[in-house]
Amino acid sequence: MKLSLIIPIYNEEKNISRLHHSITQTMTANEYNYELIMINDGSSDRSIEMIEALSQQDAHIKYVSFSRNFGKESAMLAGLKCSTGDAAIILDADLQHPPELIPQFVAAYQEGYDQVVARRDRDGEHILRKIPSQLFYKLINFNVDVDLVDGEGDFRLISRVVIDSILSLDEYNRFSKGIFEWVGFSKKTIPFKNVRREAGQSSFNFLSLLDYAIDGVLSYNNKPLRVCFYFGSVTLIICLLYILTTLIQIIFTGIDEPGYFTIISAILFLGGVQLFSLGVIGEYIGRIYSESKRRPHFIVERTNAEELKHD
Repeated sequence: MKLSLIIPIYNEEKNISRLHHSITQTMTANEYNYELIMINDGSSDRSIEMIEALSQQDAHIKYVSFSRNFGKESAMLAGLKCSTGDAAIILDADLQHPPELIPQFVAAYQEGYDQVVARRDRDGEHILRKIPSQLFYKLINFNVDVDLVDGEGDFRLISRVVIDSILSLDEYNRFSKGIFEWVGFSKKTIPFKNVRREAGQSSFNFLSLLDYAIDGVLSYNNKPLRVCFYFGSVTLIICLLYILTTLIQIIFTGIDEPGYFTIISAILFLGGVQLFSLGVIGEYIGRIYSESKRRPHFIVERTNAEELKHD
């Protein structure tokens, strides 16, 4: 069998050499037939120069360099498009996804599993990263139609049938965690210890996690729109009950001077509901707008992968 290792890279010049050495050791020791696909996602450091230099020394390396930063989702998609292996393994470039797990992935694949997923624990993770991540999974599993497991990420092996199924989905707004679960197929989970980044800085922060959560919630269902419907319905019922109660009081006790607090509370509450609903609807309309333009997921500046040279 042939393995395609897909690695999205964004400003990882401090890790590229170590990553290449670690992968080469693992693949050589196990005598795997493989290709190493490095996707430079518009890095502003020397990442692409280092990748090109390595490709001159190692024939296993394919590289793709984007014209700008298009995001990790686009980088993974580009890697899948130019992969030629019987299975693909997606890894991060910061070595928090240990290449040493690859033999376990391959063993599970040979048992017949189409998806082999690494699930990391959160030991040693900073509390400011740990708590928002846990809240993310609780929020997204409450709102989406697929089940996502805390600790399971992009670090996984997927068979050719899974790759082809993912590539058949041409949506512009992509959320890979959801896509992996949506396409289905047999899956096995392999636990591993959390590995801390040794060099460089992560580009993922709280705001990135929040944006990612919104993408996940809106990508796979219309539940937020349903929430707006229910919220609006409950608000309408409460308002009608309030009007009915006020009318009965007027009939039996006469008209009192209207209260400032009641008016302001009603205006603010109803205004908040309307703005919240408009925001949710606006997100969906924005995604429809993005899909309707049919722009490419990425633009390739240079590559040595024949599969993408004319894409």
